[in-house]
Amino acid sequence: MSTSLSSSAHTIRETAWVLGVDRAEVCRAIRLGKLRTERRRGQLVVPVAALLPLLANAGPEVLRD
Repeated sequence: MSTSLSSSAHTIRETAWVLGVDRAEVCRAIRLGKLRTERRRGQLVVPVAALLPLLANAGPEVLRD
């Protein structure tokens, strides 16, 4: 999946794809403060550094807790 942003961050849609969850789950995790975001070029993105712990440890089920 290619992105027009730097490879150090993913859009919400890309984040959902990487984690294998629905986009709504990613949005919910952001609202609940379980997933950190940043604004880049006016767009909300998830830094790769915020995804690494999810991918390394518990995986996407962490978003569902």
